[in-house]
Amino acid sequence: MKRKLDQNGIPSPHETDAQKRSRTEPRPDEDLTFAELGLDARLVQAVAEQSFLKPTLVQRQAIPLALDGKDVLCKAKTGSGKTAAYVLPLLNGILKKKKTDAMAVTSALILVPTRELADQVFKVVEQLSSFCAKDVRAVKLTDKSSDAVQRSLLSTCPDVVISTPARAWYNVKSNQATLSLEKLTHLVLDEADLLLSYGYDEDLENLSWSIPKGIQTIMMSATLTSEIDALRKIFYRDDAPTLLDLEEPDAEGEGVTQLVTRCGEDEKFLLAYIIFKLQLVKGKCIIFVGDVDRCYRLKLFFEQFGIRSCILNSELPVNSRIHVVEEFNRNVYDIIIASDEKEVLGNEERADEEKEEEDTAREQQEGDSKTDDASDAEQVTERTEKNNNTKKKKQRASKRDKEYGVSRGIDFKNVAAVINFDLPTSASSYTHRIGRTARAGKAGMALSFVVPKDLFRKHMPTSIPSAENDEKVLARITRQQAKKGKEIKPYNFNTKQVEAFRYRMNDALRAVTKVAVREARTRELRSELLKSEKLKRYFEENPTEVNHLRHDGELRTARQQSHLKHVPEYLLPKEGKKGLTAAEIGFVPLRKSGKSRTHRKGKTLKRGGRKGDPLKTFKARRKTK
Repeated sequence: MKRKLDQNGIPSPHETDAQKRSRTEPRPDEDLTFAELGLDARLVQAVAEQSFLKPTLVQRQAIPLALDGKDVLCKAKTGSGKTAAYVLPLLNGILKKKKTDAMAVTSALILVPTRELADQVFKVVEQLSSFCAKDVRAVKLTDKSSDAVQRSLLSTCPDVVISTPARAWYNVKSNQATLSLEKLTHLVLDEADLLLSYGYDEDLENLSWSIPKGIQTIMMSATLTSEIDALRKIFYRDDAPTLLDLEEPDAEGEGVTQLVTRCGEDEKFLLAYIIFKLQLVKGKCIIFVGDVDRCYRLKLFFEQFGIRSCILNSELPVNSRIHVVEEFNRNVYDIIIASDEKEVLGNEERADEEKEEEDTAREQQEGDSKTDDASDAEQVTERTEKNNNTKKKKQRASKRDKEYGVSRGIDFKNVAAVINFDLPTSASSYTHRIGRTARAGKAGMALSFVVPKDLFRKHMPTSIPSAENDEKVLARITRQQAKKGKEIKPYNFNTKQVEAFRYRMNDALRAVTKVAVREARTRELRSELLKSEKLKRYFEENPTEVNHLRHDGELRTARQQSHLKHVPEYLLPKEGKKGLTAAEIGFVPLRKSGKSRTHRKGKTLKRGGRKGDPLKTFKARRKTK
């Protein structure tokens, strides 16, 4: 069995002094600081610059193991500081190696499933290496740049390369072999459970044979699924990694408050209008919808009432998506409407569903007579085949855009609420969606709209096929959350007060037609492409000007009615009249100010008497023949 190589490429002894200390000494407590973890002073200074006071549970447990050169497989919830937990020891190892060998080589490869996550990791590496930027250089390969540009970036052998598996393997297998992995010492797989689910299995298999043996491998994931077992067999061939299954306890009163409300398909729009127009949710909010069309339908609906929002979906250019996330984190936008069409159902969840279906079928067979057994079995078989076909279609559709993902990995900062406008199709997807709020020990709220079976397809213009299984998915989500000790509480709106707003909702919803949605989709895409491509170089030269580029402007493809932006006082609930002032709600006059609506033909009448003496201003000209 081969021993692992240390930072200088020399086989390490069977047990280092640090390993003996970690085996004999007690685990570090919550009072431990970053300086006491044994990190380079420049890294500790960069951590202090980012206002990180103390390491999180994941960082306290993972960093010492990684500094000792051990393979680590870490499972921790979103927002627990996993990125810094592997970036800090990785940078520390590179700095330690540079003291004895300053030759430029690629020492670390970080593989991520999406472009958005690659950009986020790249920024964390830049921030934590700000005081050693001359010694450590990082490159990300996920930008839409030409092969010549990527070759020039990799020709200088950057210390850290951040990429998706597909781009990494493309640069390894190319004729010029632009990405050299011969001197690699660190490999990181972030969001490891998604790497296989996103269709990177072949790329990962190829990369595993190109990576030298004996390097340190770190895997980070929010869940431990069958995909993780498959990756362990690929990258941990000799030694079993140190498994960290960490569940950081939430402080009392913190965490996600999970709520669910049952409503019709058109009532989703009514409730969303009331929530944001009456400011029932304070702070920033992410609204998850089922597909791209729903993004624009909801945005156009909000425009009718003067509610500003921006869109995040797989159709937008990657530069625009990254800029939207950055501006959201800088509190420029309060509402993001995100399409989560990239839902991936893992093998473990599929197995659970099949098991549930078998249990249901067995109960039906025990309760029914023998004559009904055959028909029940046929129904179960048909239902299973239908579900399998749906899953295959979903998998085929998910391969269309491999490098987009919004419900996993991306760090949305200070999100007060997550609204599942369209319920996800799996319990794991629900977990990742609500993980966007209540991060870093803060409190948050998650509200889900569920369409009962008897209300499905009652309003065809706003219907979506996935709503048919909302009750089944909710039951699965409830069971999963119950295992974690979490409860999903029902939330009931005051029906009498809600119905008073229905006529305004109907007016706005009628204006948002399919044609308006299609035109909005085309206009937004054209606008974002212009911002992304034409202005990219300009914004690189003038970084301050990018702050004036906004993504929440009105699309104006639907007919707007100005009176809808004003909430009449008689519609406000009595309890909320004191809390909201007229200035906060806004006032829109019945008629537009300024120019008159009717244009008069001919000359306008002059008022105020004569302006001059006609005897002095009159001019006579000779009549020409």
